[in-house]
Amino acid sequence: MAADQPQIHLVIGSQFEDIELVQIVVEESLRKLELDEAAAHSISLAVREAVANAIKHGNQQNPEKRVEIDFGVEGGEVVIEVTDQGAGFDVSQVRDPLRPDNLLRPNGRGLLFMNSFMDAIDYSFKPEGGTVVTLRKRLASTPTARGPKEENER
Repeated sequence: MAADQPQIHLVIGSQFEDIELVQIVVEESLRKLELDEAAAHSISLAVREAVANAIKHGNQQNPEKRVEIDFGVEGGEVVIEVTDQGAGFDVSQVRDPLRPDNLLRPNGRGLLFMNSFMDAIDYSFKPEGGTVVTLRKRLASTPTARGPKEENER
């Protein structure tokens, strides 16, 4: 990872108030990458949803449990990992919020939003417990998506 590209590790408590801090840090990091506004907004919303899910569903809002957020750029992609300390879940068991019988249910839309905003989402589960949600968004190959150092090298 280039020195001028952000790499961040945050650890927050399982409190919804901490989502604002994460969002501020992510948005500032995205600004440094000079992403277009639509891509930055999509990533920010997906991270917000992933952190909210980690707090609510993963950690069950237990103030003793933490959520970790890792942000970086790898191989032309913004990569964000959100890790909780919960029991994990089976992604295939999450109800499809677009099915007619689920339209009025309040749950399941977060995963739908994350999938629509990001290029790839992976779920992994730690042996000691905890879910790792990895969000990936390709950087555009335009000059505005490159770091300042790369622009100066042309």
